[in-house]
Amino acid sequence: MDINEKSFELGSKRSIIRELFEYGKKRKAEIGAENVFDFSLGNPSVEPPKAVEKILKSLLESENSMLLHGYTSAQGDLATRKAVADSLNKLCPFEIPADLIYMTCGAAASLTITLKAISNIGDECIVFAPFFTEYKVFIENAGAKIVISEPDESNFQIDFNNLQSKITSKTKAVIINSPNNPSGVIYTAETIRTLSEILRQKSKEIGHVIYLISDEPYRELVYNGEKLPFVMNYYDNSIVCYSYSKSLSLPGERIGYIAVSPKNEEKKLYNAICGAGRSLGFVCAPSLFQKLIAKCANITVDIGTYKENRNILYKNLTSFGFKCVKPDGAFYLLVKCFGKDAASFCERAKTHEILVVPCDDFGIKGYVRIAYCVSRETIVNSLPAFNALANEYV
Repeated sequence: MDINEKSFELGSKRSIIRELFEYGKKRKAEIGAENVFDFSLGNPSVEPPKAVEKILKSLLESENSMLLHGYTSAQGDLATRKAVADSLNKLCPFEIPADLIYMTCGAAASLTITLKAISNIGDECIVFAPFFTEYKVFIENAGAKIVISEPDESNFQIDFNNLQSKITSKTKAVIINSPNNPSGVIYTAETIRTLSEILRQKSKEIGHVIYLISDEPYRELVYNGEKLPFVMNYYDNSIVCYSYSKSLSLPGERIGYIAVSPKNEEKKLYNAICGAGRSLGFVCAPSLFQKLIAKCANITVDIGTYKENRNILYKNLTSFGFKCVKPDGAFYLLVKCFGKDAASFCERAKTHEILVVPCDDFGIKGYVRIAYCVSRETIVNSLPAFNALANEYV
């Protein structure tokens, strides 16, 4: 073979989410966008805060263009890393220095770099179903093996007995995602505390650190008004991977960071992250948007629209007979299928022009994901179609 077969395989078949998104674009061209209810892609529908546009204009008008668009330090502009560290230091009682922040091209790069930094061939990384589908790609690309821990389906918190049965001497890391994609579930402080206790105990038993990687692109999208438990307050050997794609509605700009806990036992970890970024070609995240983040690291979109969309969809779908996991964050609704096969259910939904994602690739069967980061009009207009779909099974 003259090419890498794995890369060919990944490039030849899109993820199920992207497949549906492309199908949706084609269908909208055929029958009109208003007649297609596309809930496939987690693309923010709330505009970025006005301050973002104002700051961008100011940067473009006042900054030296060569400095504005030039290279930053490989790990990111120091002023930006200080601003990120300052924002994180409001979440914990100890100081996270700028020198433990690494700016990245979004959360995907954060995860890819982190996994590359800690993984050796044959290591294992545990994820909790349901999980973001690309975790498998990222983990395997780092030379490790994905291990799936099944959830407690009564509340979609972690099933700790199941988790402990999956930890072996090869376990190098555990990834959590809260608020969760695709369920919108938030891990409670008690869940994080118990998880941390288990990882400390198991690390001692197997004789090496098990890292806790917290994937947090939805950290600010929380509907109950409470702040999420910050993992560094519970577990020393933790790494936070973050993106501003959702908190500032900037998914296409690919800007995020990695934050390493200063209490981490492995003092070489940050250098390994810098080295992994170098080996993967992920040095110097987009300069313009680094400078933007330096000025608006503490700004967040208005999540009221997402909350209202959630309320309308959850109330109506449950009244139609759907069983849904009520999300406390993010902008996804996890729905139990009528029938056992999610793919068949999604094909049936297509006949009503409803596009939802089967969750088999998220590690859980019999469920679909609805991304309700769409217009209010789309939500309201889709309700008769959902009702008709439910009636086919009742």
